[in-house]
Amino acid sequence: MTLSMEAAPPAEKTLITAEELYTEGAPGRVELVQGEIVSLSPTGYRHGRLEYKVARIIDDFVQEKHLGEVLVGEAGLYTQRDPDTVRGMDAAFISHERLAQVKSSGFLDVAPELIVEIMTPHDRWSEVLTKVAEYFAVDARMIWVVDPQSRQIYVYRSLTDVTVLTATDE
Repeated sequence: MTLSMEAAPPAEKTLITAEELYTEGAPGRVELVQGEIVSLSPTGYRHGRLEYKVARIIDDFVQEKHLGEVLVGEAGLYTQRDPDTVRGMDAAFISHERLAQVKSSGFLDVAPELIVEIMTPHDRWSEVLTKVAEYFAVDARMIWVVDPQSRQIYVYRSLTDVTVLTATDE
């Protein structure tokens, strides 16, 4: 008797939509990348504290000038449709004008003007730059990438216009 040891065909990936992710949820901290759920590690308390401090500084200015809203807590933003990609932003500013254009009751379907990403020790620059490119592709105006380890903030006005701020800058 001979047994056939044929390889099983690769399992088909089941893609989900952003609407399904929003209504059904997912365990833990995730993003949706081209229809697939990608698990993210929880952040540490220092990351959370820095996220709060950055958002508070932005919010103080935004509220004083009545410019719009500041978002925190991995608020989701569509960066691609069909298959859907939804990225979680550490902090963001969206103007009243852009808020008026939002059609979705779940994840944002209009990009904020400013998006803040705070790096964690396990973030790879290649992945961060992919997110930066996605944010610009949906019309974000500026992205700040905060690197707590190097104590630098990378201010992106475009993919090629970057200013690096250090702890000694005012």
